[in-house]
Amino acid sequence: MARLFGTDGVRGVANEELTPLLAMQLGQAGATVLTKENEHRPTIMVGCDTRISGDMLANALMAGICSVGANAVYVGVIPTPAVAYLTKKYKVEAGVVISASHNPVEFNGIKFFDGNGYKLPDSMEDEIEALIRNGMQGVEFPTGSRVGKIKYRTDAREEYINHAVQTVPVDLSGMKIVVDCAEGASYYTSVEALRELGATVVPIHNMPDGTNINANCGSTHMEELQARVVFEKADVGLAFDGDADRLLAVDENGEMVDGDQIMGIVGVHMRDQGKLKKDTIVATVMSNLGFFKMGEREHLNMEQTKVGDRYVLERMREIGASLGGEQSGHIIFLDENTTGDGLLSALHLLQVMVDTKKPLSELAKVMTVMPQALINAKVPNHKKDRYMEYPEIAGAIEELDRKFAGEGRVLIRPSGTEPKVRVMIEGKDQKMIEEEARKLADLIQNIML
Repeated sequence: MARLFGTDGVRGVANEELTPLLAMQLGQAGATVLTKENEHRPTIMVGCDTRISGDMLANALMAGICSVGANAVYVGVIPTPAVAYLTKKYKVEAGVVISASHNPVEFNGIKFFDGNGYKLPDSMEDEIEALIRNGMQGVEFPTGSRVGKIKYRTDAREEYINHAVQTVPVDLSGMKIVVDCAEGASYYTSVEALRELGATVVPIHNMPDGTNINANCGSTHMEELQARVVFEKADVGLAFDGDADRLLAVDENGEMVDGDQIMGIVGVHMRDQGKLKKDTIVATVMSNLGFFKMGEREHLNMEQTKVGDRYVLERMREIGASLGGEQSGHIIFLDENTTGDGLLSALHLLQVMVDTKKPLSELAKVMTVMPQALINAKVPNHKKDRYMEYPEIAGAIEELDRKFAGEGRVLIRPSGTEPKVRVMIEGKDQKMIEEEARKLADLIQNIML
C-alpha cells in the first residue's frame, strides 16, 4: 500500500481520496503522536487556504483533534507560513494547514508542523500513519469534561502581517507593484503588507470564491501578470501560489524571474551585507545549472538536496544556513521563518531593488538561465516510484544521459504530490531539449499507464 504522506503532507482529491473520515483520523492520530509527551491538555492550531473543501476538512480534522482530548485553535484562511510562524509564537503544541498549494481546486491536503513550526520528519509521519492503519489501537477517547474544544481567532493574519513588515521594514514609497494572489490565502495579507510599507498596489486575482484558486493565475500561470505589469508600467509583479508559501516575480519588462534568480539576487546582496550565514545557499537538484555557475563565480557555497522544500530545510538546519529554496519559488529565510514564505521572499527582493536602486531586469542578470524543458508524464500514483524497473525506460534515460553529458543534464523524478513522473532536461538548444523531454515523457506515460 502506498505511503499516505507525500513530500508535502497528505494530498488527494477532496471527498474522494482525502475524505472527511481520513481528515478526522489524521486529527486523532496527529494529535496523539504530536502531543504524547504532554502532561497538560495540548492545543493544535489549524488554518486553511481558500478552496471550497477547506471548511469540510477543517471541521472533520478538528473533530478528530477534540475527540482525543486536545484543543484546536482555528485561524481560518491564512498563508501556510503564517501557521508555521504563529504555531511557534503562540507556543501551541502543533500546527496544521489544510491546503493543496498550487494544485487545482478539486485537490486538498493536510500538512503538520511541530511546536517549533517545522514540518514533521518522516519517522513521525510514519507513526501517525501506523496509528490510522491500526484503527487507532491504544488511543484513548475521553468523555465528559475531558473532550477537547475549538477556539476561533480572527486576528492571526494581522499578527503575520506585522511579523513580515517588522522583519523586512523596507520603504516602498513610490513603487508600483502588481500582485497576483492566485485567488488564494495571500489575497489579504500580501496586499495589506505591501500597502502598509508604502507601495502602490495593483492586486489581481484577489477575490477568492472557493472554486477559483490557482485557476489560470498565480505562480503556475504567469501570463496575465506579465502583461499587466507592462500595461500598468509597474516596477515589478509578484505572483503567489494558493497557500502563499512560494513567490515568483516579473520584471518591469514583463519577463519572469524564477526562484533561482530570486535566491541569487537576494543571496548575493545578503553576502555583501555580511548576512548570508557561511556564504551558503541550499538548493535542490532541480535548480538551473546557471544558478550553480553563478555560485561558483560569486564564491558562494552551493549545497544541493533532493527535490522538496522539506529536504532543503533539513540541510539548512544541519549546516546552519540562512537561505535556501527551490526554482519553483519556495524560499526559506531560516532566521525569520521555518518554512517557505512568499511574503518574506517578496519583501527581501524588493529590499534589494530599493537598496541598489536597480530595476529587477538588471538584478536578474546575476545568473544566466540555461534552457530547460520540464515535461510531466501522467502515471498511476502507486507506480510513479518504479519507472526505472522498466528496461525500455531505463535504457532511454541512459541514452539521454550520454547525449547531454558535459553540455547539460537529464533529471527524472516522481512528483511528491501528484500522480506524475517529471522529465527535466537542460541543454543549449531549447527546441532539441523540448523534443527529447517530450519523447521520453510520452514513452514513460505509454509504458506505465
